[in-house]
Amino acid sequence: MAPLELVRTPASMRERLIVALDVEDLERVRAAVRLLAREVGMFKVGKQLFTHAGPQAVRLIQEMGGEVFLDLKFHDIPTTVAKAAIEATRLGVKMFNVHASGSLEMMRLTVKEVRRVCRGEGLRRPIMLAVTVLTSLSKNDLLRVGVNTEVADQVVRLALLSKEAGMDGVVTSPHEAAQIRQACGRRFVIVSPGIRPRGEERDDQRRVMTPGEAIRAGVDYIVVGRPILEASDQLEAARAIVAEMELR
Repeated sequence: MAPLELVRTPASMRERLIVALDVEDLERVRAAVRLLAREVGMFKVGKQLFTHAGPQAVRLIQEMGGEVFLDLKFHDIPTTVAKAAIEATRLGVKMFNVHASGSLEMMRLTVKEVRRVCRGEGLRRPIMLAVTVLTSLSKNDLLRVGVNTEVADQVVRLALLSKEAGMDGVVTSPHEAAQIRQACGRRFVIVSPGIRPRGEERDDQRRVMTPGEAIRAGVDYIVVGRPILEASDQLEAARAIVAEMELR
């Protein structure tokens, strides 16, 4: 039986960069992974790509030497989410996520079932993350769905709930990273989208930071999509982001 992999802080800045493959076809995936597999830590497969190609997209990235962050944000009744998480684990992804607002019970059962399957089948245990508050949301957005609190307070509340459930970390804006680090400790994994290199448009993100600012704020992994995929030179764009992350 293979040993379980312990969650650890990535050793290099290159490992801490996740490229979001929010694209519509596998040829673009193949081209990006061929170019960037040795330059970045992971590739994010989200709802668009997974709906288009399913597990084939994950396997393609793995066959080309890349690691996968499966960003499907599972949110359903506890049993359904736990079963989905088991299948993500069997796919061999390095990281996946659920919605923290799905409840303590949902997250606890997911952690329990993934650990059980890893022990029983000799699988590598993925990093299990919970999504706190989407980086596209503002305080007004929370108010309109009945959450009458500051964004940062809601993020920290959900991060603490996730830690209590046994999750490895959270997906959150880098703006709340320092507060989460203080509340949840050094070993709690923080993954942040909403990262834009200096001079880039924010697009549909609201709570954003530059790569260097995010690392200084205490983020473990940053997720970057369009600034790399839409660059005229994707390789140079990825390397420039890593260089910016290294400016501590």
